[in-house]
Amino acid sequence: MNRSILTLSLAASLAGALAAQAAPMTEDQMMGMEKCYGIALKGQNDCAAGAGTTCAGTSTKDYDAAAWKAVPAGTCTTMNVEGHMGMLEPMKS
Repeated sequence: MNRSILTLSLAASLAGALAAQAAPMTEDQMMGMEKCYGIALKGQNDCAAGAGTTCAGTSTKDYDAAAWKAVPAGTCTTMNVEGHMGMLEPMKS
């Protein structure tokens, strides 16, 4: 295999992996889960991260009240991440 074909193949694989990571969670993936706002670290949200962001991995600050992580259903409001309580609804800024 020549070098340019190998390079293109690796680039395509990386692009596919990055696109899959940034994709919103499907209904099947959310089965038995709930959205928990205010506990995601910067860049580690599952989707919807407030002003200026669109989806997974786009939050720009830790514990953003508009960004959520998927957690097992029934556990969000009991979560306390370094003093930040999980919320079932986003907090308005």
